[in-house]
Amino acid sequence: MKTAKILTYNLQLTTFTNMALDPVPSVTGRAVFIPGADIDTDRIIPARFMKCVTFDGLGEFAFYDVRFDEHGNKTQHPLNDPRFADASILLAGVNFGCGSSREHAPQSLRKYGFNGVIAESFAEIFYGNSTTLAMPCVMASESDISAIRAEVEANPATEVTIDVTALKVRTSGGLEISVTMPDSARDALISGRWDPIQELLDNEAKIEEKAAELHYI
Repeated sequence: MKTAKILTYNLQLTTFTNMALDPVPSVTGRAVFIPGADIDTDRIIPARFMKCVTFDGLGEFAFYDVRFDEHGNKTQHPLNDPRFADASILLAGVNFGCGSSREHAPQSLRKYGFNGVIAESFAEIFYGNSTTLAMPCVMASESDISAIRAEVEANPATEVTIDVTALKVRTSGGLEISVTMPDSARDALISGRWDPIQELLDNEAKIEEKAAELHYI
């Protein structure tokens, strides 16, 4: 069906990320805690850096306005601390990713090098955008996040694992906590079906079949 082919072609044109949909049963890496509640998407990626055709290069601007002062000098932000230079797991507080729905926010975190986020809660749209980047976001209690933070800050080499399958977070120091995430996000990650655009591309034949059944196409 011509309409379905046009749809698929347009989707291919607008797909800029690696579409190899590998399952994401877990992610592991060093961690860093970003203090503050209600960290919004403008703080994660200021709007002036969103003038781009693709998301490539956004990583260097993640948290830019709190990582640098008005003169371009580095602040005391945790991401400027050399102890956490290799962190790929982000620890946060309540309502992380709130504010505008810009998908540039999780993209900038992914490009920066983060592979997962552990927070008390997330803004819904940010959460969905993160899942489509295969970046697990799990929720934990304030006390559990504080325990992970204490271990990480005492030993920045601590490895933190987000076990999506078991809904656990474990540290190399022996800490294990239970976490939560929506069933839909968990299922998408562990089955390798986390990108809806790729889902459409993989089902071109079914799209054409359904289009043929519709009298208005």
